[in-house]
Amino acid sequence: MKKTIFATMLLAVTMTATATDYDQNKPFGFCTVSSRTDASSTYDITGGGCYTYPIPDDFTGTVKVLKSTGEDMKGTIQNAIKQNNVVILDGADGDFIVSSNIGITSSNKTIIGINNARIRTQWYVTDEIKAALDAAGVPSMSTSGGGGTLPNGKSVSEEAEYNTRRIIIEMTGDNNENYRNAGIFSLSGCQNIIIRNLTLQGPGSIDVGGADLISSVNGAKNCWVDHCAFLDGMDGNFDITQKSDFNTVSWCTFSYTSRSYMHQNTNLIGSSDSETTGYLNTTFAFNWWGTGCKQRMPMARVGKIHMLNNYFSCSGSSNCINPRKNSEFLIEGNYFDKGVKRFYKSDNAKAVTWASSNYHVENNSLGNLDSFGTTVTVPYDYTVAPNSDVPTAVMEHAGATLNYGESTGITSPTSAIIRQSSAIYNLAGQKVNESYKGVVIKNGKKVVQ
Repeated sequence: MKKTIFATMLLAVTMTATATDYDQNKPFGFCTVSSRTDASSTYDITGGGCYTYPIPDDFTGTVKVLKSTGEDMKGTIQNAIKQNNVVILDGADGDFIVSSNIGITSSNKTIIGINNARIRTQWYVTDEIKAALDAAGVPSMSTSGGGGTLPNGKSVSEEAEYNTRRIIIEMTGDNNENYRNAGIFSLSGCQNIIIRNLTLQGPGSIDVGGADLISSVNGAKNCWVDHCAFLDGMDGNFDITQKSDFNTVSWCTFSYTSRSYMHQNTNLIGSSDSETTGYLNTTFAFNWWGTGCKQRMPMARVGKIHMLNNYFSCSGSSNCINPRKNSEFLIEGNYFDKGVKRFYKSDNAKAVTWASSNYHVENNSLGNLDSFGTTVTVPYDYTVAPNSDVPTAVMEHAGATLNYGESTGITSPTSAIIRQSSAIYNLAGQKVNESYKGVVIKNGKKVVQ
């Protein structure tokens, strides 16, 4: 297939690459198709009708702008997503705090962050919890056998998870283990979702079988997650399972801070060897796996996974790219930096195409880098950027780095209208005529002007 999408990349190799050379600022990859093999089977992914900021003047959908209240905003954010086409999370008043996963079950939605918008979980792993786990010797316990019955009557099959959950229950008194739901977004059964320019911080990775920062489950498909920063997911940073399909993850960063304790397994595609075949097709392009990432970058089953121009600086990792049962991987133009010695291992994969365009400073200590099986292809056009450009472009521009010019465009309403350029929106986020002044409060009553 002729590779043409990155048309702006035809620059001299001697020039310094920037994101503008490679970032199309529009959906690409598997999120733009509806077949794993047929290039003519395209899908027009628009989210809620737009995916940039400021919102275009000709946009006719509903827009909701939110700022932090400093309290739990799970319900507020979830309702805004349910009731509007586009939700703008404005970080000007601080972090958005959520008590548990925000469920997204409706299709055709866009969520955009501005003014350094960050969403973080209310619950997090404290130093006291980590000290108690250390004292019990949890890090040396088995993660595949052992276990027991928790004080709340639930049975756990793994020794490390059992003791971690037991200790947290005893310390917090949370017999319902509500803390295990400390994630950000759960995309379930929806289609055509766009999430951009957000920082998402979890409670710290810990072995309790808990929530991910973002999970895509129950057939969620044609989703584009772009220019987001993922930190400290409890179970994973971004996992895609349960027949989810045709998703693209681009220009995102994945890392862990001192909040995290163990189980720094960042991206899982397919939760078990019994995953239904034919799904989980995913593009990872221009992402950065950095500080603290240990494994699953990604680990994948069943799907066709395209690893394009990603950057790995996760020194000390135990396994980065891990094709597993029934998966197919096309791995091109990726850069594995110094100290990343364990960056690829295949286990019962169907096929892997390891391109000569990949670059690694260290030799892989986990085995050969040979291709096997039928050559893996993807049903969309693209161009592989030179691997020498990847570290500079990705380190500078991946994450929540989009500059939307937040001093212009839609702002949070202080009265009854929202202005954007010459357009006016009412509190429902609907565009109205210039003569319409919105709703004001007079003598305790709503008055339309």
